[in-house]
Amino acid sequence: MQNLRLNINGDSVEVGAPSHWTLCEVLRYRLGLTGTKQGCDKGDCGACTVLIDGRPVLSCIHLAALAEDKEVTTIEGLRPLHQAAGGEGCDPVQDSFDRCGALQCGFCQSGMILSAKALLDEVPVPTEEDARAALSGNLCRCTGYTQIFQAIERAACERAGLEPTKPAWAPESSEHEA
Repeated sequence: MQNLRLNINGDSVEVGAPSHWTLCEVLRYRLGLTGTKQGCDKGDCGACTVLIDGRPVLSCIHLAALAEDKEVTTIEGLRPLHQAAGGEGCDPVQDSFDRCGALQCGFCQSGMILSAKALLDEVPVPTEEDARAALSGNLCRCTGYTQIFQAIERAACERAGLEPTKPAWAPESSEHEA
């Protein structure tokens, strides 16, 4: 057992864990942050994605000890961190995913949102190719990709003060817009 000093969602925490535990295991089983999903346990699905110093990391294959003295952001931290920075409500990426219906079962959603957040923080108005590349390590088994990419576009456009492209399935009248 080793004692780890971690910075999780803006809070400094000390936690004891076996030296072989991954960051995903520490987050879920020691800190109760179950928004980080334990999916494949081998770095294939992206459900365990968290941000370390703003970059997406697969926490199921990242030893917890390697996260010491770094800023770790989980899905649970997006709203409080957004509000601490002066924003209101949910983080804009979370809000956009909600308004675009960018989920089905929701298992992949945390990882998708965090990968999208990292992309938008690096590339304020990404192309669809940028979004596809950024989310290439996140799998959605329910095939909800259309709304996921629309959510990324919406969040980027709203941040930049641009009008997002209207999806082909959307009603013509603006009174039905989310």
